[in-house]
Amino acid sequence: MAETKPDFDIYELADYEESDEEVQNDANLGFRIFLLKPELERAIDNCGFEHPSEVQNECIPHAILGTDVVCQAKSGMGKTAIFVIATLQQIDNNPTGITTLVLCNTLELAYQICDEFDRFTKYLPNVKTAVIYGGVPVQVHKNLIKEKQPNIIIGTPGRILQLASDNSLSLRGVKQFILDECDTMLESLDMRKDVQKIFNLTPVNKQVMMFSATLSESIRPVCKKYMNDPLEIYINDGSKLTLQGLQQYYVNLQECEKKNKLNELLDSLEFNQVVIFVKSVQRAAALNKDLQGIGFPSICIHRDLIQTERIERYRKFKNYESRIMVATNIFGRGIDVERVNVVINYDMAESADTYLHRVGRAGRFDTKGLAISFITSDEDKEVFANVQSKLVISVKDLPDKIDPSTYKPRW
Repeated sequence: MAETKPDFDIYELADYEESDEEVQNDANLGFRIFLLKPELERAIDNCGFEHPSEVQNECIPHAILGTDVVCQAKSGMGKTAIFVIATLQQIDNNPTGITTLVLCNTLELAYQICDEFDRFTKYLPNVKTAVIYGGVPVQVHKNLIKEKQPNIIIGTPGRILQLASDNSLSLRGVKQFILDECDTMLESLDMRKDVQKIFNLTPVNKQVMMFSATLSESIRPVCKKYMNDPLEIYINDGSKLTLQGLQQYYVNLQECEKKNKLNELLDSLEFNQVVIFVKSVQRAAALNKDLQGIGFPSICIHRDLIQTERIERYRKFKNYESRIMVATNIFGRGIDVERVNVVINYDMAESADTYLHRVGRAGRFDTKGLAISFITSDEDKEVFANVQSKLVISVKDLPDKIDPSTYKPRW
């Protein structure tokens, strides 16, 4: 067949640039620029989401077309919404069977992800979700699957593998396989084995998406082994990892001075909600008891609580029924409580990555927030130096007084 010449000069296209007006019009479209199904657009509007974040703009157009995605972006920028929107855009309005599997590392995060799916499926009443995790009788989940017949499963790897292995949970129809906080699950060899076994029980042809605020150079190739030509988004610049609206300070003090300093801060700071991080279960329980003993209505959360109690305390804090949470690192990853505007590292984080995840509980989506770290040992000082180097920030000594307008957003 003879080759025909186009009736335009192709080089003219290379010189084409959008006008400022056209770029502004695109910005004004918000989430409508993605051409989502009407039911999903209505839900997004109801949630009050107006404009996609930078990472959402990058990922959503590819994700809704079924592209594999591995994404590292700072806390609070709406990574969960990326895979929720991508999944619901592709799902049938009257689905049958399990089409989406989301794996995460804690039951609190599983419930949070389920809440996001529930918000976005407001006008998709036939799309059903379920949360599955260990620590409760397995028959409870078998009954749940049989009676509810969910289409989207969110859960922790151990229980998912147990149910799938005994054929109580069929993964043969899975079209989206998603890991949230993927570095945590793939860095742990035991958890990675479970993830791999679950992955092998799903169809070969499926979309794979993985997300975290931190992805080391060593774990990125591991992520890609599960994928086919993925869209890769890595925020490598430390300054971009730091939450822009977050005020960060430190206090040098002795271990015996921590409680008095914490009490002083809780009395003086104007917080909506505050998360106080400690390094162990024992210290979480002890500090929470001390705070309650002097009149602060705090609650605590850690791995040693029974599952129903953990869920109850998570829900209580999420619903603003409690304003002070003492927590181990279990609450440091992915948990999004929008009213949290203060984080206190009562015990310094063990690494720069852990620090980033912790302080990311405040200042979500680049809103205002405050993070204060207690520094007591040489190990603390070493981690703190790594934080400032990796995140390209200069954390200042805590002043005697902080202007509340710098860390308290208006609601």
